[in-house]
Amino acid sequence: MGGFFGVTAKEPCVNDLFYGVDYNSHLGTRRAGIVSYDSEQDKFCRSIHNIERSYFRTKFEDELNKFVGNSGIAVISDNDPQPIIFNSRIGKFAIVTVAHITNKDQLAQEMLDKNHHFAELSSGNINPTELIALLITEGKDFVDGINNVFKKVKGSCSMMLLTPDGIIVARDRLGRTPIVIGKKDGARAASSESTSFPNLDYEVEHYVGPGEIIKFTADGMEQLQAPGEEMQICSFLWVYYGFPTSCYEGRNVEEVRFKIGHKMGEKDDSQVDCACGIPDSGTGMAIGYAEGKNVPFHRAISKYTPTWPRSFTPSDQARRSLVAKMKLIPNRSMLEGKRVLFCDDSIVRGTQLRDNTKVLFDYGAKEVHMRISCPPLIYGCKYIGFTNSKSDLELITRRIIGEFEGDPSKNLDKYIDHNSPCYQRMVDAIRDRFGLTSLKFNTIDDLIEAIGMPKCKVCTYCFDGKSID
Repeated sequence: MGGFFGVTAKEPCVNDLFYGVDYNSHLGTRRAGIVSYDSEQDKFCRSIHNIERSYFRTKFEDELNKFVGNSGIAVISDNDPQPIIFNSRIGKFAIVTVAHITNKDQLAQEMLDKNHHFAELSSGNINPTELIALLITEGKDFVDGINNVFKKVKGSCSMMLLTPDGIIVARDRLGRTPIVIGKKDGARAASSESTSFPNLDYEVEHYVGPGEIIKFTADGMEQLQAPGEEMQICSFLWVYYGFPTSCYEGRNVEEVRFKIGHKMGEKDDSQVDCACGIPDSGTGMAIGYAEGKNVPFHRAISKYTPTWPRSFTPSDQARRSLVAKMKLIPNRSMLEGKRVLFCDDSIVRGTQLRDNTKVLFDYGAKEVHMRISCPPLIYGCKYIGFTNSKSDLELITRRIIGEFEGDPSKNLDKYIDHNSPCYQRMVDAIRDRFGLTSLKFNTIDDLIEAIGMPKCKVCTYCFDGKSID
């Protein structure tokens, strides 16, 4: 996915910029970049590093003194190297994006046909952020150019532009990814995660709306374009992506996860001795489940974070699977002889679940129950890339549907409906395949209720195939 942070201040901004973007590190694992603007010399200073095998901070700490100026933007990305710096007829600017462009090749060819050129190749391919920058420069001004992006890009795109006279933020046309603006004395900042703000003394000032364009400086904020009426914010921000202390549309991540677990615990008739969370995104749900079920919350499995921060950092799938196993360590003392219920965010391909379940039984668990905070994933994401893969058929649900129907795309509506026999048959098959004592998924209705927004404003495409394009 990715996350960004930008700041304008009356004093040098490098410390806020560095530590602010670091709070977005859970959103990306491949590239990171910082750019500042020095108004006295009218000059941008940029640095980009590969962070696939190291933490963001270790790559930039030794060069922070070179980022001179009172304004800057930075990004943690799962995709291309950024920021990109442009000098164009509408002005000079640096840009960072959080984007998933499904028609990238088509748009790139259109730009080449117009005699544009691409200089910032990423692994030999067109850099999506440079493509977005070129689309912006086709406009008569920044607002017109940003709307050109919104009009042409399929998927999603939120962006942040650093200009000599301020920072412009533009949230995806349907608000699939978030932007929040904060302020403090002498400074204003914008971020993908409100978690960036508290320890830097910022207070949330404004949640940027879908398609809204804001320009801000340390002295003030100007709305360049009002938000649209339609919204499709990604539900996985609360289920998986979001940091527990972050808020989107004013809804706190940890609170939503707690509500999901609490309701599942209240309704669940399974007999268990304790509830445990699969770190990290399952922990809040498990605490809620324990309270709703009136059973103790235990930490029967812990995450080893010093060297295994993310499961999908390596590029090789086999190595990713190994890392996923290495980072979660079971606790025999908390498992032995117990009927243990685990809460987790999702089951995508199920590549690690069978091994993890076996380990829990090997370590003495009497029963292993699993509760999932979202509904079964039936469709791969085509908007922000959470379950993006070569084929929907990599999803465990589709493989099982294919076994049942002879066609993995047949009768999907029956498997989406949690009240149908087909749905229950699919869930039972997943449970049996992974050796679980019981398995239950959250429903779409209960997920939406926990988030606290109208369903028409929340993207549930991965679960039911329904979304606004």
